[in-house]
Amino acid sequence: MNDRIVKFKEEINGKKVSVIGLGVSNIPAIKYLSGLGANIIARDKNEEIPEELKGLENVEFVLGENYLQGLKDSDYIFRSPGVKPWTPEIVEAVEAGVILTSEMETFIHLTDAKVIAITGSDGKTTTTTLTSLFLKEAGETVYVGGNIGTPLLDKVEEITSDDYVVLELSSFQLMTMQEKTDRAAITNVSPNHLDYHHDYEEYIRAKSNVFNCQESDGILVLNEDNEFTPRYEKEAKGIVRKFSLEKETNAVYYRDGAIYSRVSGVEERIMSIENIKIVGMHNVANICTAASLVIDITGIMPIVHVCETFGGVEHRMEFIREVNGVKWYNDSIASSPTRTIAGLKSFKEPIVLIAGGYDKHIPYDVMGPYLMDKVKLLILVGTTAPKIREAAQIEAQKRGVETMPIVEFTNLKEAVDYAKENTSYGDVVAMSPASASFDLYKNFEVRGNLFKEYVNQI
Repeated sequence: MNDRIVKFKEEINGKKVSVIGLGVSNIPAIKYLSGLGANIIARDKNEEIPEELKGLENVEFVLGENYLQGLKDSDYIFRSPGVKPWTPEIVEAVEAGVILTSEMETFIHLTDAKVIAITGSDGKTTTTTLTSLFLKEAGETVYVGGNIGTPLLDKVEEITSDDYVVLELSSFQLMTMQEKTDRAAITNVSPNHLDYHHDYEEYIRAKSNVFNCQESDGILVLNEDNEFTPRYEKEAKGIVRKFSLEKETNAVYYRDGAIYSRVSGVEERIMSIENIKIVGMHNVANICTAASLVIDITGIMPIVHVCETFGGVEHRMEFIREVNGVKWYNDSIASSPTRTIAGLKSFKEPIVLIAGGYDKHIPYDVMGPYLMDKVKLLILVGTTAPKIREAAQIEAQKRGVETMPIVEFTNLKEAVDYAKENTSYGDVVAMSPASASFDLYKNFEVRGNLFKEYVNQI
């Protein structure tokens, strides 16, 4: 147990700790902090107490509409990522001297492990998963956390300095992050979550927190093909490695059907992309990102083996089944136009696209050219349906042609039924919404699982 953990355990004992949000990550944190002698005030807008927290000592609940009442009387606030740090009650508490943190921030501060953190608008989960698999294949002990994996704060005392922690971090988590990462990557940056952030600039700045506390020996992996890379590179304090699908770089890059690395200082061929199991050039980019992060630790062969066998993460252009020569794919994770565009570019076949959902107040015009080039039938649901329809219509008008057939439905079942009746042998049907799920579903997993259920009923 390191000195930071010892000091934290001494400081937290007997303190009033408000934990905002009783979700998956905070429940283990509450148990851990309670076990250290902290007096927990568990706060949530939802009035239901999770079963795992019933009967715990040192835990009281403030639930319902007034769940933030009395927040400034705390010593610490552990913020759930979904709770905006500029919420008036939080601002008032911080101004009064309350310490604002989170499960993830506290874990990174306390751990002795080597921390690898990954953020970006698209590709975070697949890149995080690949990075962890590369390390595991090379024989390392790896913990995965953040947006995926398992909560880690309650494991901080068992994780050693020989271990690796690979974290997927969202802009929500990074808003207040001021902790050091050993290695970090920004996969790409494009407009996203503008329903949460004040503006695009705030979103861009939040991403930089993944590396802003690195030291001179820290490693930052950036996307050479992204417009914000020069800005982040200028801000970096450590070593910058850049990956690319378009040019040779100092890290891992794609050229003429294969992936290469210059991390060692000389060019080394990793593999042909024909041998990669997951489809799409966006996944080649994810592989380049992950390899840039750890190839000097793992070597080439573990990367090759993983890429030849890894079938992808659920809900990320996940192949469901083939029915009468029509292939069905679930890309429910695609909650932004850029993510859907990446999916569309994965296929050579005509695409029947099911899209639409919750409006995060991001632009959809960028989708127009790809809809016109790749989609034979556009099936829309949700509140963003008019924006996606307009993107196709504007692009068609520019080209002086008609759009593909566009239909709109009120729910996913109707969309699947229509696609089933209006496809032919050789088609691909992809649900890639370009929108969040919150208008109809709790999260993208619920949406994706429901889609798979409907497809498997065909």
